[in-house]
Amino acid sequence: MLKAEFDLKYKEHLRRKILDLKKKKGALIVAHNYQRDEVQEIADITGDSYALAREVTKAKEKLVVFCGVKFMAESAYILNPKKTILLPVEEAGCPLADMATVEKLRQKKEEYPEAAVVCYVNSTAAVKAESDICCTSSNAIKVVKSLKEDKVIFVPDKNLGRYVREHVPDKELIIWDGYCVVHMRLTREEVIRTKKLYPDAEFIAHPECRKEVLEEADYIGSTAGMIKYVKESPCREFIIGTEIGIIYRLKRDNPDKKFYVPTEQFICANMKLTTLGWLARSLEKMVYKVEVPEEIASRARKTLERMLEVVK
Repeated sequence: MLKAEFDLKYKEHLRRKILDLKKKKGALIVAHNYQRDEVQEIADITGDSYALAREVTKAKEKLVVFCGVKFMAESAYILNPKKTILLPVEEAGCPLADMATVEKLRQKKEEYPEAAVVCYVNSTAAVKAESDICCTSSNAIKVVKSLKEDKVIFVPDKNLGRYVREHVPDKELIIWDGYCVVHMRLTREEVIRTKKLYPDAEFIAHPECRKEVLEEADYIGSTAGMIKYVKESPCREFIIGTEIGIIYRLKRDNPDKKFYVPTEQFICANMKLTTLGWLARSLEKMVYKVEVPEEIASRARKTLERMLEVVK
C-alpha cells in the first residue's frame, strides 16, 4: 500500500473514532481558526479564542474538547467552571502569553499605581486575574476608550498596543514588550513583494503584525473580522496577514476567491500540535483536563465580564 493511501485510510479511521467517541461521551469539539484543516473540519464550532469560549458557555454539552492552546482552554474554563474542558496536547502553549508574568505585572502596577490594566485575551489566567479588564483584538480600542483612567498598562502584545494607541490618542498607554512570534515574522518587504506578484489582491492583516506591515494593509482586524471582511468584499483575491490556518475557513466560506500568503513562516507550531490522533486520545483517555484555581478564576472572570459590559 502506498504511503499516501495508508495516510488517507488512517485519517478516516481516526475521524470515525473521534465521531464515535464524541457521540458516546456527549462531547463538544471546538477548534481555533489556526488549527490544522482536518481538525477544523471535524470540529462542531470554529472561531477565534474568545468567541469559542462564549460558544462553550451557550452549549448544552458538559464535556468540551478545546483544540487550541492553553490560555484559550483556561478562558473556556473560567467562563464555564462546571464543565470539563480538555486540551488535547498538554504542551500547546503560547509564547506571547508567557511573555507576561504576574510578578512583572505587579511591579509595573507599582510603578504606575494610577493606571488601569488592560490585558489582551492572549494571556494566562493568572495575568487576567491581576488586570482590571480584558480585551480582544477586535474590541481593544473600544475597551481602552471606555476607561475613566488617563493611563493604561496594556499587556502583553506591543503591536496591538501600538495599534490601539494610534486610535486612542487621549490616553497614555504603557505598552508591554511582548509579541506574537508568528506575526512578528512578517516583514514589509515580504508584503510588498507579494503585492507585486498579485496586484489585484487586497492585503488584510492582524493587528499583532508590525506597525510597518499594518501600514501596507487594506484591512486590519481579528481573525473573525477578517472572515467577515473577505465574505463581504467584492475583491476576489487576498493576501493573508495572519497564521495560515485561517485559509481553511476562508476557502470554505468563499470557494470562488483566491488566497495567498506573503511568507512560508506564517505557521504557529503550538497551534499545529493538535492532530486527529491527539484529539482521539484526548476523548478516549479524558486528557488533559484544564482547570484554574477558584481564587484566580474568580478574579479573571471579572475582567472578562467587565469587557462584556463594554462591548455588549
